[in-house]
Amino acid sequence: MSVDPDSSFVPVAPVGRGPVSARAQDRGGVVDPLRKPVNTLAIVPQSKRITPLARKAYNVMLHMAQAQGIERPAYRALVADVIAGLDFDSNDTQLIKKHLRSMAATTVEWQSPTTGEGSSWTVSGLLAHAKISKERGQNWIEWSYSIELKQELLEPSVFARLSIEIISQLRTHAGIALYEICTRYKEVGRTSRQAWQWWRPVLSGQPESARTQKLEYRFFKRDTLKPAIAEVNAITDLEVELVEHKEGRFIAELQFLVRRKSQPPLPLRNPPAPVDMSLIVLAQKLGVSDDHAEELLDTFGSDALRGGLTALEKRIASAFPGPLRDPFRYLKSLMPGEAEKIARQQAAAEPAPADKAVDAAPLDVRRKAQWEEEWLRQRRERVSRDLESLSEEEQGRIVSSLLDDMAARDVHPSIRRRMEQSGWRHPLVVNEMIKFYAKATIGEHWDQPTAEELLAVAAQMPG
Repeated sequence: MSVDPDSSFVPVAPVGRGPVSARAQDRGGVVDPLRKPVNTLAIVPQSKRITPLARKAYNVMLHMAQAQGIERPAYRALVADVIAGLDFDSNDTQLIKKHLRSMAATTVEWQSPTTGEGSSWTVSGLLAHAKISKERGQNWIEWSYSIELKQELLEPSVFARLSIEIISQLRTHAGIALYEICTRYKEVGRTSRQAWQWWRPVLSGQPESARTQKLEYRFFKRDTLKPAIAEVNAITDLEVELVEHKEGRFIAELQFLVRRKSQPPLPLRNPPAPVDMSLIVLAQKLGVSDDHAEELLDTFGSDALRGGLTALEKRIASAFPGPLRDPFRYLKSLMPGEAEKIARQQAAAEPAPADKAVDAAPLDVRRKAQWEEEWLRQRRERVSRDLESLSEEEQGRIVSSLLDDMAARDVHPSIRRRMEQSGWRHPLVVNEMIKFYAKATIGEHWDQPTAEELLAVAAQMPG
């Protein structure tokens, strides 16, 4: 579908730069929530992955289009009202073009999470067209929707009322999708039952492939379901609980119990905030691709990524123990420690609950110790593999630095001689090498797992 940029529709100020909609004015300036049709809640990507940033930007654009009205052939908004953190006059625009291109090219199935609900089933692109232009010194986005979907998208008959504010705080696609679906059922108290395989592309945002179809349910539960439920329960106005339905010994179907939290969120009085891509832009400047940066943002959150990028910038500037060959691998190794640091800061800032039981049951110390031991074993193996992947020259420089460090710490001369004579792989010195390299590349807390990492290890271990 093409739209003539000089067509007769009158450009209007987007939400956030002009008057709010008539419905919002009638409600004392409160901005309407996003009315998302039920057929668009459980979107199943058919061609490309839908990223969390793309889904958030799509929701912001849909909210703006609903405010501008269904009669328009296309919709317009300032770039800064949709995407923040970009410099339009630099290569940063390639990032927003990539997301808009993906929205136009990504084929999805639009279907309700309740079988048979909604008027129809449709296959379409997220957008019919998108255009970026500069007018009178301002940068604008123009977009449209397919004829088949426009009526349902902009004036839906059956829809979920979604908080753009809450969506902006969710970091994973699974968290966003689960929140949107469960909001539809918060009055009912439970979602519909669907085969667990049905939930996989809906929550992950990934098209089904031969590889994903072979994955067992336990991996989907560990990697997607549990983190999404935890995120929704921590951030949104809903409490969600997973219900598994078996056929024989195997999990066949899933549904979610949905409860409102006791204190409802305040109504949205400001326009939806633009989607912040400044961290992705910074990552690109430091040599990390936008796809990899979004992957880390999705997994660890913005605060952890910001800390990791700061550390990466320092590492690049210091060039120790040599020039950094793979910024992404280095940044990825930092992220668990940064996430743990953020978690500790948040825990320290939160007041202890007054009703916490004094005689709470103690943790199973033995099992926790087993998980920590297994996690540390795996971490040491990864650090050792990273060392092995370096050139002999780089390994030699690190050994030289370690020898200097050992001398400064007054490590026994016999151990230093063993390092010089037999190399860092000798059983007496390999742990010193791993610890030294891990502290330099990952950080002081390289050997301290996060709660999420322990949970992942626990899921791998028998019993």
